[in-house]
Amino acid sequence: MGLAGKTACLLFLFFLASPLYTEPLPDDDGLLFFEEFFIFEETFSFDESLLSEETFPDEELFFDEEISSAEDGVFDENSVFDEGAFFFEAPPLIFEVPVFEIRSLDAIFPNLSPYQRTMAMSNIGLRHSFGRDEFPEFAPNPDLGINLLSSVMSKNPSHLIEALAVVPYNQRELDLLDIYNALGRIEKIKDQSVLLNGRDFYVFTESTRIASAINRRAVSDPSPSAMLPFSETMYLRLKEVTLGNLFIRGDISISIYGITYSMTNFTDVRYFLVPIMRAERYITIIYLEPVREGILIYSMSGFYLPGFIADRVNLTPNINRRIQIFINWITDGLRIQENAAAL
Repeated sequence: MGLAGKTACLLFLFFLASPLYTEPLPDDDGLLFFEEFFIFEETFSFDESLLSEETFPDEELFFDEEISSAEDGVFDENSVFDEGAFFFEAPPLIFEVPVFEIRSLDAIFPNLSPYQRTMAMSNIGLRHSFGRDEFPEFAPNPDLGINLLSSVMSKNPSHLIEALAVVPYNQRELDLLDIYNALGRIEKIKDQSVLLNGRDFYVFTESTRIASAINRRAVSDPSPSAMLPFSETMYLRLKEVTLGNLFIRGDISISIYGITYSMTNFTDVRYFLVPIMRAERYITIIYLEPVREGILIYSMSGFYLPGFIADRVNLTPNINRRIQIFINWITDGLRIQENAAAL
């Protein structure tokens, strides 16, 4: 057999005999998100020691004899070309998914006082109202990239409200998929109430998804999802007791640690048929993250009212009540997720 044939045979046996291995991701490279989880710094390689001279002392003579036997159709039981030589089992490829440590409330909001931390962990939570020229009180650690204020300020609001609450774990720790499914139960918003003058007050009498911003036909909530999307946009109609129908665009985005849910009015808001807020001038952004103490809920709301309306209509208490409704709705959805997993 010629040199080319021998070389081809050697390469073929080299392929069959060589194990594959993968190198795990380095621990200090940080977490890569979704499609970047499985990136290898080193491709598959072969163990060159299997072709050392010690393994094959007289490789040229050895292969000449074996190839001649193969050409005659005769297979020796000890031959590398016997029937079993054409079947091999490669070692399983093991992918290591990077694991990140869950953060704590103190790591995200390091400047909370002991009283503020206690209130954040309670059923009441924290609230802070301020004007466009003032500053938030519960600002998160700037190094963590949780910047809701800049997105709210892009709407040029005249009034802002921030809220902070932690929903403790009950039956089990919850994850991002639990949060996403809790946010998907739009029809449950109308079931939430706040205390007003010692009585349960239902702010929204109807809550439903609609097909689109143009087609406002009501559609049902989908079944709980088994996987997270990268992002999602939905359209809602919330019927409010005093303002009537509010048409909201909800934008969900997923990050490594949490979920951001932004709600903006895409039509004018009216009070007894009088426009009091133009489209795209109200926004509530809710950031949710599983932390050691429970599910962190941090929100920032902004709305614009002209001066002559702001002097006559104080919307801050009303917006505060609606924020509480949203927090109650999220909390209720998280409890549903806990109970569903226990069944």
